[in-house]
Amino acid sequence: MDELAHELGHDPIELRIRNEPEVDPESGLPFSSRSLVRCLRAGAERFGWSDRDPRPGARHDSDWCYGMGVASAVYPVLLFPSTATIVAKSYADFEVEIGAADIGTGSRTVLHQLAAEALGVSMESVQLKMGRASRGLAPFAGGSMGTGSWGWAIYQAALQVKSAMARESIPPEGLRVTVDTTEEAMRPPRHSRQSYGAQFAQVRVSRYTGEVFVDRLLGVFAGGRIINHATARSQVVGAMIMGLGMALTEAAEPDTTLGGWVTQDLASYHVPAHADIPDIDAFFLEETDLQVGPVNGKGVGEIGIVGVTAAITNAIFNATGIRVRDLPVLPDRMSAALSAVPHRVS
Repeated sequence: MDELAHELGHDPIELRIRNEPEVDPESGLPFSSRSLVRCLRAGAERFGWSDRDPRPGARHDSDWCYGMGVASAVYPVLLFPSTATIVAKSYADFEVEIGAADIGTGSRTVLHQLAAEALGVSMESVQLKMGRASRGLAPFAGGSMGTGSWGWAIYQAALQVKSAMARESIPPEGLRVTVDTTEEAMRPPRHSRQSYGAQFAQVRVSRYTGEVFVDRLLGVFAGGRIINHATARSQVVGAMIMGLGMALTEAAEPDTTLGGWVTQDLASYHVPAHADIPDIDAFFLEETDLQVGPVNGKGVGEIGIVGVTAAITNAIFNATGIRVRDLPVLPDRMSAALSAVPHRVS
């Protein structure tokens, strides 16, 4: 898209907006929501995109070339069957059981919030039990499917518990309800359901060493209802840092003699450190999508990495006029490319 925009002499954001489809080009289904243009426009304003000089290599001094880049991001909404059980021990004491696992992304906090909200009680009145396969079917923690899938089962179980408590008293052993969302979750969708994002990067490239530094990253996302802004933002910021590593530092080098990999540890496989990301910003746009289950939330894990590398390499082109074809953009590769086209950055 960036190359097409450059060849046509169009702003890469405006080119995307002009070609915004009314239905999903792949499936022909209508969108359940469509917030890509909103992400691009909000990000452009927040990032200061109007200050970008579209001419490659136009902004430089004796040591550095400067550039900005943008890329859009889309990630599908994945919903898988889950089973959840809620036991009402009293009108203010509930146990929620689900076979989900929290791998550090905040799932335990978010599911606790959802259960308390659906039951209409405080979080102190809910005990969440998770992490055991014996508690029923639940998808693995990955693919940005956790909150929507697990939360759907918990939400439905909470509604059934509340309905049962309204009809009958709670027995001494507690009122137990189990919900399996297989039938609903596996129903073919009638809409194209996606999370959206826009990534912006500002870079500087050393004219002598070929080193690339990312001075600023901005991610703007629309992921349906954001249940916990702190944990969601942590996820997308972490994903953006992963994208930066993919673009600039993380190289898996094969051992051509013995097989396997030479880069087997963090001393040789370089992930970004704090000094590599001086300014990183991420925020969410409000979005309502009623076609993604009762939680109304979409995945916010993977969407944070989509587009980061493209935004950085597009910024490198804006800074130097050099198109990156291989990742990561290591200094020796960049230095050789700069030496081959000195006129572009002179």
